[in-house]
Amino acid sequence: MAFLLSLKPPSPSSPPPPHLRPPPTTTLIPPTINPSKPHHHQTRFTLSFSNRTPPETDCPVPPEQQPINEYQSLSTSSPFSWASGDFVEYCSRLVATGAGFALFVGLPVSWYGSVGVGWEPVQRVLGAVCSGIFAVTLAVVRMYLGWAYVGNRLLSATVEYEETGWYDGQIWVKTAEVLARDRLLGSFTVKPVLNRLKNTLVGLALSLLLFIALLVNTESTQKETYITSGSETGGRSVAGSYNDESARSFEPEAFCGGSESDLSLND
Repeated sequence: MAFLLSLKPPSPSSPPPPHLRPPPTTTLIPPTINPSKPHHHQTRFTLSFSNRTPPETDCPVPPEQQPINEYQSLSTSSPFSWASGDFVEYCSRLVATGAGFALFVGLPVSWYGSVGVGWEPVQRVLGAVCSGIFAVTLAVVRMYLGWAYVGNRLLSATVEYEETGWYDGQIWVKTAEVLARDRLLGSFTVKPVLNRLKNTLVGLALSLLLFIALLVNTESTQKETYITSGSETGGRSVAGSYNDESARSFEPEAFCGGSESDLSLND
């Protein structure tokens, strides 16, 4: 009987034996965060977000009229993007443009146009080449005007813009951050492009003058050859003098039935 009483479960008030006790549990207490001292990761995220914020957040200028956006659209549009690309590709595109214009426009006009029947093939080819150089010069001038406009807006301390139309123009003064960024972009990106275009215009002008001089020289040489050959074959074209023999050859009926003395008396 005593053995059976010893096997009954213990009362709730009495503590369980050591081998029946559950393992101790540890309670994790979250660390207290002081709002005045943010965490390291939170601080770094805030700084990176502030760095990614564009400086034109408070800019009243419309996005399409901001100099930085105008530069990006100009550098990706054709033919303005030619000047900012590789030098070999830039030259090849200009040569292809001039050759295409000279071959498909200048040469047919000079060959079948109003240049005259007496022109030689060399003169017609020179005229076509001059037209091609002139077309390339116009294209380079257009590129120069576009890059010069964007460069002036980048280097300027103020930005002129239109809110809704031409009648409500406004002026915005750039902040220090925007001005430094725009001037760096204009000095190291736009100015080299303008220098390349200036050198191209000088080379095109010299080439055009050279081909025009060759064309004029060839035409004057052809005229002198024609006059000399005409005077040697019978005196049909003598500048500034009257030749009776050439007059008889052109109008023989006017000299029929009369001598030279009768003609002189009648006069």
